Amino acid sequence: MDAESNLTYITVDGHVELSKYRYVYFVIVFTAYIVVICSNSTIVCLIVIDKNLHEPMYIFIAALLLNSVLFSTNIYPKLLVDFLSERQIISYSACLLQFFTIYFLGCSEFLLLAVMSYDRYVSICKPLQYSTIMTKTRVSIFLFLAWFSSACHNVVPVILSAQTKLCTFTVKGIFCNNAINGLYCVQSRVLSIYGVVGLFNFAVLPVLFIIFTYTKILIIVYRSSTEVRKKAAETRLPHLIVLICFFSLSVYDITVARVEASLSQTVRLVMTLQNVLYHPLINPLIYGLKMKEISKHLKRLFCPAKIISH
Repeated sequence: MDAESNLTYITVDGHVELSKYRYVYFVIVFTAYIVVICSNSTIVCLIVIDKNLHEPMYIFIAALLLNSVLFSTNIYPKLLVDFLSERQIISYSACLLQFFTIYFLGCSEFLLLAVMSYDRYVSICKPLQYSTIMTKTRVSIFLFLAWFSSACHNVVPVILSAQTKLCTFTVKGIFCNNAINGLYCVQSRVLSIYGVVGLFNFAVLPVLFIIFTYTKILIIVYRSSTEVRKKAAETRLPHLIVLICFFSLSVYDITVARVEASLSQTVRLVMTLQNVLYHPLINPLIYGLKMKEISKHLKRLFCPAKIISH
């Protein structure tokens, strides 16, 4: 506790041999952050600028990539400061803000992936009605609900946590995620129940909805021509890869707080770094290379000479 400013500071205690490897950590994370910002922002700007990409599918992709930029900006700069600092501390209010941002973006990501699966379902299973169903207004409503409902849900545990007494001032991690539950003197049953409800509403239900829509798509595609199958595969495969990746990382984040006692600090650090590095880096790679239209525009942007020569 800082008596002068009346701020509570939390020590971040998940780093391994930081004094020895601080510059290695710094270079890796700094490089990853630059790549994440440049790659995600490039595709987002491309979708915003190019009117040919103003379709629901690409708008949802832009929203996902924007989430990646915000997620990385919420975590990476603080990590970089910690790597070069003698003390790895964060004010409790900033810790709660970081916690809120992580799970706000995580919940909205599941909802956006669910909306994308619905968009693909309408496109493939109801092509003649697509333009009347996926209107600009409806797309805007989907985006608003994904972010607004997620924000409303995650602000509640932050408010409750801010009023909860702390007995420990050390987080066993490298940033403020579920690990902050170990700070409290008494584990709140209300928070635990609320967390389970949130997990069901913002992770389980969206995943079940995605499985349902993709099952319907597979049935339709199986009965269709080769051309339809190819088109469906081009749009479904990137979405499924991103979903599997994000779901796997989310499962780790949820379970690690409960099994951390059986994991060494080194294992927790490696797994956590994978959690924050992989997804923001994989998203632009998958959507940039696997989505035919985006890939074509990226080639036109970075290799104009080759396009002209052809």
